[in-house]
Amino acid sequence: MTTTPDRTAGLRAARTKDSQGKRRRALAAIQTLEAAGTPITAAAIAEAADVSTWLLYTDGVREHLDAARHRQAQPTTQPPRTNGPGNPAPLTPASLRTDLALARAEIRRLRTEHDKLRHRLRLQLGAEIDGPDRAELITRVAELESLARQLLTERDARATETDHAQRRIRELEDDLTAARDSLRRVIKDHNKP
Repeated sequence: MTTTPDRTAGLRAARTKDSQGKRRRALAAIQTLEAAGTPITAAAIAEAADVSTWLLYTDGVREHLDAARHRQAQPTTQPPRTNGPGNPAPLTPASLRTDLALARAEIRRLRTEHDKLRHRLRLQLGAEIDGPDRAELITRVAELESLARQLLTERDARATETDHAQRRIRELEDDLTAARDSLRRVIKDHNKP
């Protein structure tokens, strides 16, 4: 059987351990809320750490709570937001509206330019699609040149045939004339007594 002093020591140890766990949770909650930029209040920390508010005012916790509140009350060391590089004016609703109007105007200009470029691209692609292919043109020119050579050869052959035919016609006309003359002479000789 355990004695009363042993039980008391065990209870004290458990209570100390529980108190240390609550203090750790409270300190962690202070750091978490401060890092998140949430206002540091005893109620907020007590709720986040699941501890009572009286614990936050005990020695060892209160100093951390006061230090966190003090750091939050200090002005930030970060420079205030500005309208952009080289323009140190602070952001105001009017300046934000102006920036928004300028951005919208730029978007409209870019859309117009985009539409113009798209239209030009459509025309260019249409011309390429409608226009003959370079390889087809080269093939067609080669075919036409071959046809032209063939026609020239045929023309020369026809010209040669025509010359030959005209010579033959002259020869036949000469033969015909000679035959007529010969026939006349025969007829004259035959008609003589």
